[in-house]
Amino acid sequence: MHLTLMLRAGFLALLVSLIAMLALPARAQTPGEPALISISGTGSVNAVPDIAHVTSGVVSEAKTARDALGANNADMARVIETLKAAGIEARDIATAGFNISPVYSSYRPKPGEEARPPRVVGYRVSNAVNVRIRDLDKVGPVLDQLVSDGANTVDGIRFAIDDDAALLDEARKAAVADAMRKAKILTEAAGVRLGRIVSIGENQFSRPPQPMLRMARAEAAMDAAVPVEAGEQTLRVEVSITWEIRQ
Repeated sequence: MHLTLMLRAGFLALLVSLIAMLALPARAQTPGEPALISISGTGSVNAVPDIAHVTSGVVSEAKTARDALGANNADMARVIETLKAAGIEARDIATAGFNISPVYSSYRPKPGEEARPPRVVGYRVSNAVNVRIRDLDKVGPVLDQLVSDGANTVDGIRFAIDDDAALLDEARKAAVADAMRKAKILTEAAGVRLGRIVSIGENQFSRPPQPMLRMARAEAAMDAAVPVEAGEQTLRVEVSITWEIRQ
């Protein structure tokens, strides 16, 4: 009895489902997607840098943190005065890092000797500034004078183009032209034509590695200005464009 009722209920449910499906309007068939072609193009512009970024500072050590800080402050004050005397504006001088840390003994136990815990034997204070030098002819003389007046670290020099917006726009135009040239060659070879542009985007913008000059803990002033060459930079832009294909 129960089995008969279950079969009837299942049949009624199936019948209701079929009626509901027949009552739905027929779904319109979507047209086929158009054929597409995606091409990447690259554009580049060469230019001579007109600004240099330098990170320089002072590392001082003493038996007490107070003495190390006092020595460091005095040397850094001379470094900043040197920069200002060279015509570097205050807006182009910014603190890059400041640190006070203990200096531990470097004693190594002899074979069979019991290891000793490290002990503090002094303190190290480091302070550095990021400097923008807008006149590249001053880079070498400024580095020379910095070391002469107390700076004992120069972590790097990076050359750059101060205002590169117009140059990047030229590179973008060249990248689009390059992509269109490639797309026309491919479609003509395949016997089809380019249609409307579906999407266009900039993939990446890159600069080549910058020349770096590193000086670690310089102990004496240099005899002559540091020879520095800015060279030439390449600004590169990549774009990707997708077109529809027409027969």
